[in-house]
Amino acid sequence: MKMGRRKVLLFISLPFGMSWLMTAFADSVMLLYVTSLTAGFLTAIVTMVTQVYISEITLPEVRGRLSSLSKILNQIGILISFSVGAYLNWQKLALVVAIAPTLLFIAVIKLPETPSFLLLKGKDEEAAESLQWLRGPDTDTRQELATIRTNILASKQFSDTDRHPIKVLLSKRLMGPVLITCGLMLFQRFSGAHAFNFYAVSTFAKAFGSVSPHIGAIVMSTLQMFASCLSGLLIDKIGRLPLLLCSGVMMSLALAGFGSYIYYLNLVKMNHGVVPGDWIPMLCVVVFTVAFSLGISPISWLLIGELFPLEYRSLGSSLATTFSYLCAFIGVKTFVDFQEALGLDGTFWLYSAISILGLCFVVVCVPETKGRKMDEMDPKYIESLCINR
Repeated sequence: MKMGRRKVLLFISLPFGMSWLMTAFADSVMLLYVTSLTAGFLTAIVTMVTQVYISEITLPEVRGRLSSLSKILNQIGILISFSVGAYLNWQKLALVVAIAPTLLFIAVIKLPETPSFLLLKGKDEEAAESLQWLRGPDTDTRQELATIRTNILASKQFSDTDRHPIKVLLSKRLMGPVLITCGLMLFQRFSGAHAFNFYAVSTFAKAFGSVSPHIGAIVMSTLQMFASCLSGLLIDKIGRLPLLLCSGVMMSLALAGFGSYIYYLNLVKMNHGVVPGDWIPMLCVVVFTVAFSLGISPISWLLIGELFPLEYRSLGSSLATTFSYLCAFIGVKTFVDFQEALGLDGTFWLYSAISILGLCFVVVCVPETKGRKMDEMDPKYIESLCINR
């Protein structure tokens, strides 16, 4: 992100679209591997840079809502994919998905670079114009701009560019946020969400008797979108921690309930009994989907933009995002392995236990950031630099 948040998004949007076009016209499995790897890598960059961009341009009272808006749009994209995917094959679906990076390129052209980054690079006039554009033409931005400029100059004086890389990684101001954000990402990725997303159709086919698995996937995605909307309304009113705690409790119960239903269903089928109604697994899916999209899913990404101090934001965000997608890869890969070793019921019981551990992690380790200013916008930032260095 040393190029700038806006430039990174512009630079990768066109290759992002090309990766999906190549997927649509791939004529070998190896090419599919390459395009999938490329698309996944660029997705991680877009997710990380977007969150940092939102965090740097927004005021504390609306930061949570704007961050949730990006999650809502993400859920809309998933819903479109599930809905269109029920009627198109994967090649045609890839062509549809390729439209999104093109729209990203067009949208980012009109956006300014963040004032924080411009001041960090010594471009004071451009920073003033950017902040004025963001706050509106009638807003007096001189005080805010002066605070950001002073704090960025201070961060340069206290920077660790001359220190050994190992000492930088072990710095108190970097290590704490890294452990918190990576911990949240670990529990988010191994919560069972991938089982309900990437393996939605196959999982629902085993759990539902009369409901179409494609319809179940579309319903789940729709619920995720509405739950993300609800999260956006609540996140700046009641705070991050209450939503995380509520999310953890509901997810644990829903996952345990889904696993118990699969276990009972297998017993009934073995004894040739009457198969129970689909409303039980559907209720568990609804509760899990709402809880996941209400709390840990949007908030874990929001905290990446909020917790890291200015001088470590690029490095810290990169570390947390890399760890997140590493966990996502392992989570997707191990679902089938867990299913073969533990059965579908045991797999969801395992995910329930992981969610309980995640709940304990939130209680012990995660701070509340509601209303907290970003470092460069905080008048007390210089004082914190001296204390916490």
